[in-house]
Amino acid sequence: MKGLILSGGKGTRLYPITFNRAKQLVPVANKPVLFRVIEAIKEAGIDDIGIVIGDTGAEIREAVGHGRRWGVNITYIPQEAPLGLAHAVKISQDFLGDERFVMFLGDNVIQGGISGLIRQFASSAWNSQVVLTQVDQPQHYGVAELDEQGKIKRLIEKPRNPPSNLALVGIYMFDHNVFTAVNAIKPSWRGELEITDAIQWLVENGFAVHPYIHRGWWIDTGKPIDMLEANNRVLAELEHRIEGYIDRDSKVDHLVTIERGAEIINSVIRGPAIIGEDTRIVNSYVGPFTSIFHHTVIEDSEIEHSIVLDHSRIVGIPSRIEDSIIGRDVEITYSPIKPKAYKMTLGDHSRVGLL
Repeated sequence: MKGLILSGGKGTRLYPITFNRAKQLVPVANKPVLFRVIEAIKEAGIDDIGIVIGDTGAEIREAVGHGRRWGVNITYIPQEAPLGLAHAVKISQDFLGDERFVMFLGDNVIQGGISGLIRQFASSAWNSQVVLTQVDQPQHYGVAELDEQGKIKRLIEKPRNPPSNLALVGIYMFDHNVFTAVNAIKPSWRGELEITDAIQWLVENGFAVHPYIHRGWWIDTGKPIDMLEANNRVLAELEHRIEGYIDRDSKVDHLVTIERGAEIINSVIRGPAIIGEDTRIVNSYVGPFTSIFHHTVIEDSEIEHSIVLDHSRIVGIPSRIEDSIIGRDVEITYSPIKPKAYKMTLGDHSRVGLL
């Protein structure tokens, strides 16, 4: 089998964090979401991976390279515009050939990986397998309606009146028959070739499409609140380790990861949390569900339930920062008047003087 990762799109729902960076490279628990997807595919035994790229392709190429760090081979497939998931499959036919493949959206995080799904599909005679999960607001997703035997009856993209609460997770498995489907369908009202329409075509034309209902958590990290939730989930399941320096005046609990070169000075770190490489935490409090990326300084400040990207400085903030995503090379310093809490999403290279 081969792997196909979709890493196009502009990530507008994550602005300003993604204003000048690929959304798939925003880290969750100090690792870019795209890297987690590559690892999941590699763990499933697949080492030939295509990545569909768009406007942020150059950044993704630089970050991922040829895939050697994961022991995989990466092929880049440019998509001139975000014309739909089925269009991404269509332009990847030369890479995929007649092999079965898994398609994974590059900004999705799923509990438990996909190894079991891949084994199940690889040993079956199914033409496709789709992953479904129960959601609270199915009108925002592609939705599946199952018949009495549990087989897929129909698929609808973002329905106004959803026939079920079973949403399509961003993981799909296909054989070569999907290329007939994507060439047979027409663009939707959005001007895109919808993968739901392609799968519906397979169902209506007698191909075997198997639904798999995922019981664990799954998160599309397309919005700040979802990015924070994914960070929470991954931190809670992370295997924690201490590789940096902690002085005798600091208190760090067992659910905290301190990466290489990090220094914790006269501070309290409560997990689950992760402190990145060469980061300094001085006279500060870092609370649960917080990820501080590499080469960052937190001094005389408090922060929890937040993500801070690399090369940022938070110094002298008298009230706690919470529920925030702070971009690269951001500087937050103190100004005299004191509100009680701060909540923010700051893009790269921001400068904030708090009142």
